[in-house]
Amino acid sequence: MNQSHIAQAADFLWRTRIEQRRIEALPDHLRPHSLAEGYAIQDAMVASAAQPVSGWKIAATSKAGQAHIGVTEPLAGRLFKNFILEDGARLQAAPLHMKVMEAEFAFRMARDLPPRDAAYAQADACDAVAALHLAIEVPDARFERFAEIGPAQIVADDAFASWFLLGPQVPDWRRLDLATQRVRALNNGTVAAEGTGANALGDPRIALTWLANHLSKRGIGLKAGDVVTTGTCITPLPIAPGHRVTAEFAGLGQVAVAFN
Repeated sequence: MNQSHIAQAADFLWRTRIEQRRIEALPDHLRPHSLAEGYAIQDAMVASAAQPVSGWKIAATSKAGQAHIGVTEPLAGRLFKNFILEDGARLQAAPLHMKVMEAEFAFRMARDLPPRDAAYAQADACDAVAALHLAIEVPDARFERFAEIGPAQIVADDAFASWFLLGPQVPDWRRLDLATQRVRALNNGTVAAEGTGANALGDPRIALTWLANHLSKRGIGLKAGDVVTTGTCITPLPIAPGHRVTAEFAGLGQVAVAFN
């Protein structure tokens, strides 16, 4: 793909997102054929969005999640500022295509992890963290058959990023075993899904380290203030109008979102 087609694809996907439309596929001349081209489109989307990037999400952090969308590795996407909501927010369910929510751990960075030749160790990534937050992601896709489009178009579509709710900060998080941390989602007060932090690449800290190295290789890096949400701890929970969903993190707190 040339730079003109990359920019056109980014603008096309961003307008589709803002207008809450769905497409079958990108036009042939705008369709990426490799992960590198898909990420180039995502990078170009920053100009189309005309709003700050507040952080990053990691998709497909479990084997089941990878199998569902036909990929073999995690995928990174950007969190745009105008799509970040506060705990307890309300969302319209009807425009959502995927119609699921995910309970996640999110790190807020204290300092940069810039691109470099040497890989970042987990200790490097964690030492750069300011805080751990509880979070909910409400991902979405701009493609009708999103599970069939392949990894290149998924990352071009911002790795299915959409709405994100940043919940409370977790005190003294470094002492916790996040892999075994129990997480559940309640739908209108009834337990509807359960899991642990291990669903995020084995441990949310591992997921954070993966992203730090992924962005380093792409010449981008993590920046102070970035929020990194590390992947769902539960099987994504289907939602519908009238649902109020609470993500409970045992002993740590909760985050809630309601769907009109």
